Amino acid sequence: MSLYMLPLAIGPWQIALIVVAVVLLFGGKKIPELMRGLGSGIKEFKDASKEEEQPAEDKKE
Repeated sequence: MSLYMLPLAIGPWQIALIVVAVVLLFGGKKIPELMRGLGSGIKEFKDASKEEEQPAEDKKE
């Protein structure tokens, strides 16, 4: 593994540390709401990218 790829190597301890930090920052009750918002944002992004792929004459407004 080359030296510039080293920061991209995330192991189980790093993931556990990130999860603990997120729980401490946001609290256990706030995390489901954050994930719901993230999921809806991803869904909107996918829908918008699908609309861009359609030709202009296929769009009905």
